[in-house]
Amino acid sequence: MDGSDPTDRPLFREDYRPGIPHYPVRIPEIRSGSEYYFDTGSGLRYQVMFAVKKTNSLEHIVNFGVLNEEYEDEYSLTNRGEIYRVIATVVEIIRLYHVHHACAVSYEFSGEFKDDRDNRETSIRTLLYFRKAKEIIHPSWEAELKGNRVLVRRIKNQG
Repeated sequence: MDGSDPTDRPLFREDYRPGIPHYPVRIPEIRSGSEYYFDTGSGLRYQVMFAVKKTNSLEHIVNFGVLNEEYEDEYSLTNRGEIYRVIATVVEIIRLYHVHHACAVSYEFSGEFKDDRDNRETSIRTLLYFRKAKEIIHPSWEAELKGNRVLVRRIKNQG
């Protein structure tokens, strides 16, 4: 790295404002915990989990999805007009998590395909996540699209 304290470089731009309110978030009892929950206005319960990569404990995988068992197709559920508020909530959860893991060097996530027969390399949802990530991350971070994954990582050398 460049010798500066990595916690001096925020994950999101200073001027980032979600533009839409996020849902109330249930944070882990242990503040540095890895499981967060929220309920949407239509009653869907989401879980957002963070896992560290085996190769580097400062690299994180973000996994989120609907927990309600009675629904098989999460994709159609989030298209109830709640998708942007869901994204705003997941962004808020990543912000909360990063407060307690400020030395993190990367976050990785991917979106489900709308249709099992979809033969694209990158899902429409992943493209939406990628576009959002590029819009909100601080210049000391970069977003990269790798197949059906979005990788947001801290830039190692800031000149």
